[in-house]
Amino acid sequence: MILDHDTIVAFTKSWGLFYLIAMAVGVLIYVFWPANLGRFHQAKKSILDEDDKPWK
Repeated sequence: MILDHDTIVAFTKSWGLFYLIAMAVGVLIYVFWPANLGRFHQAKKSILDEDDKPWK
């Protein structure tokens, strides 16, 4: 198998979409996994814990 430009372009055009779909599904599984719920709630609230005070 010769790895020239046309071969690489054909490979990426045929499998690149499946790769991106697999990555998106992986991210969605990570985001909606029940064990990560506490981590995301803590991250949401920690932004406002220290900075949500009037400036003196």
